[in-house]
Amino acid sequence: MHATTHLNEVLIFLIAAVCVVPLFRWARSSSVLGYLAAGVLVGPSALALVEDPDSVQLLGEFGVIFLLFAIGLELSVERLKVMRRLVFGLGASQVTLTAVLIGAVALWAGQSVEAALVIGFGLALSSTAFVIQMLIERGELASRFGRTSFAVLLFQDLAIIPLLALLPLLSGPDANILEAVGLAALKAVGVVIAAIVIGRRILRPIYRVIAASKLQELFVAATLLVVLGSGWLMALGGISMALGAFLAGLLLAETEYRHQVDADIRPFKGLLLGLFFMAVGMAIDIQLLLQDWPLVILCLVALLLVKSVITTLLCLLWKLPADVSVRSGTLLSQAGEFGFVLFGGAMIQGLLDRETGQLLLAVIALSMAVTPAMGWAGGRLSRWVVPEPSGGQENLKPETEGISDHVIIAGFGRVGQTVARVLSACGVPYVALDLDHGRVTHYRSRGLPLYYGDATRVDVLEAAGVEHARAAVITVDRSAEASRAVEALHSRMPQLPIFVRSHDLRHAQALEQVGAVAVVPETVEASLQLGGILLSSVGIGADDVTRVMSDFRADNYARLEDLDAKNAAGAAKE
Repeated sequence: MHATTHLNEVLIFLIAAVCVVPLFRWARSSSVLGYLAAGVLVGPSALALVEDPDSVQLLGEFGVIFLLFAIGLELSVERLKVMRRLVFGLGASQVTLTAVLIGAVALWAGQSVEAALVIGFGLALSSTAFVIQMLIERGELASRFGRTSFAVLLFQDLAIIPLLALLPLLSGPDANILEAVGLAALKAVGVVIAAIVIGRRILRPIYRVIAASKLQELFVAATLLVVLGSGWLMALGGISMALGAFLAGLLLAETEYRHQVDADIRPFKGLLLGLFFMAVGMAIDIQLLLQDWPLVILCLVALLLVKSVITTLLCLLWKLPADVSVRSGTLLSQAGEFGFVLFGGAMIQGLLDRETGQLLLAVIALSMAVTPAMGWAGGRLSRWVVPEPSGGQENLKPETEGISDHVIIAGFGRVGQTVARVLSACGVPYVALDLDHGRVTHYRSRGLPLYYGDATRVDVLEAAGVEHARAAVITVDRSAEASRAVEALHSRMPQLPIFVRSHDLRHAQALEQVGAVAVVPETVEASLQLGGILLSSVGIGADDVTRVMSDFRADNYARLEDLDAKNAAGAAKE
């Protein structure tokens, strides 16, 4: 009967998630809010379908562990090095100043020093999952305000490590604030040092052996062992399991197995993290919040305004353009998912009373819900501050200063825009050039890194940061302009990979002769795609279709080139 009870609860959780979360995604909202709503629905303050809300808490904690592991996996020394000015300058200032101001208000409202510290830092953090997803969906991650927002979020993700280590230190009977903060910082530094010292020496050889076995289930098991084992070792030392998982992610971030590991843990992270947010939702007391709704709304509005103003002013102090500062400030105005983690842990540790904790959880959830509206308001306000953002060459160099490992896109028509969206979806920065002034003005107003400039001119390419670029894509319509752009790029940076869109095979050959490493003839590629669809429709198997398409694409469309030559010869004889 005991096992049946637990099975009933599991089924209730799954049914609630499957029914509620898709509705939020259909409404273009965050899945985090969907899980919270599902938790509220089945919790004691609504339908009371779950008798023991704490039964899901353990699984939810594993979700946080996997989330921290994924964050560690995404970090790299190179990424931090490239963005160090914004990450450790702007990001650190935003978190510190916001936490101090909000903590001072909490202290004035009667909270203890320990509680004020937790409240300040918990509300200073924004929602990485929510903001990054919004930027990717809108194709704005590569824009300047998108990169600025990402840098601040990156520091916030790093800041959660000492904050998690701080909670048990603050809850001790003889807790000393300065001593607790110092110990938490030392533990965080120790985690990073350990990752650097033992990362490649231990895990890389182990994974090499496991990968050689070619057993996918063994690879997944090894990843789970690394995540949970590192967390267990940290727990034995009196440190948060989540901190150990973050260390494991850092250890694997610099290895060649990083992407496979990320793919393996994604289902576990998503499901368990969803259970964590459902557990948070079940802990929310709707009746209590309805009684205190004026205070909840007041705190929500104050939080959004304070964070927007602080982040905007700091961006201006870092000499960012006014429109970028305003959009970054409004986009980062909400509290984030780590606030749920911190405040939930603080209530368990006794640092926050239940009523205050309930109020803070509601404010976080509502602030995340209004993020799309704040993003829209930031866009409108930025256009009021800077009515017509200039995309001229005079602004190209200042705005691209500090960017590296980006892709230069010459031509921002339909093909260039598609390439830009693909790059942005994968978090790859780009700088686009176009000679259509109306197009530049339109997309600049949306925050995209598009500038008016001629890609055939060396001074324009230098202003676009060609010396620090990782690749270039030429998508201009005219064949002569495409050839000149390839020549200019190749003469300035001979080692730079240049990818070009061409009209046909003859044009493709000419582009390769002047320096393009890969050319895609659009007419030929469209024919191949149409042929592949036709083969599938007449009953040819998917493997055979793939093989035929691969054969025709091999050696630069060699078979089609031969066919084209034969047709040309036949036409000449006629």
